[in-house]
Amino acid sequence: MDTTTSPLTLHPFTLADAERIRSGEVDPHDGWEGGYSFIDEPELIDQYVAAVREGGDPAPFGPYLVRRGADGAAIGGVNIFGPVGDDGAVEFAFGLVPAVRGQGLAVHAVLEALALIRNAGGVLARAEAEIANVPARRALEAAGLSEVARSGDAIVYECRL
Repeated sequence: MDTTTSPLTLHPFTLADAERIRSGEVDPHDGWEGGYSFIDEPELIDQYVAAVREGGDPAPFGPYLVRRGADGAAIGGVNIFGPVGDDGAVEFAFGLVPAVRGQGLAVHAVLEALALIRNAGGVLARAEAEIANVPARRALEAAGLSEVARSGDAIVYECRL
């Protein structure tokens, strides 16, 4: 089921989406603003299909397309890694195309990911950002996550839900 806020929608990636893309059938919503799409990452699609076939639909965990508005073009993705850990933690990752930076959409995507994690029973959300990726770091911080660790070129962020 899609999760929609006023500026964007998180659409859970489905087996039907994956199989359609693998077959070469392209929906107008498959293309991301800025030219990027899941079509360009066949290994991600293959991993998702294998995981679904082995363990069933992972919803509410798994990949989501982030679309502008209720039915606009995809502008990025969110991946929620489940199930909930023994400590109540759920990790997630997100990315938006550079063309939408500065519009506050990344913060909305992170907030919606946090809501999905909370609704799935998570009590702690965790994400990682490269030190050099200042826009991602700012979005995580604006959504209420705080730095808890650094390793190599990455910062780990967490927040209690």
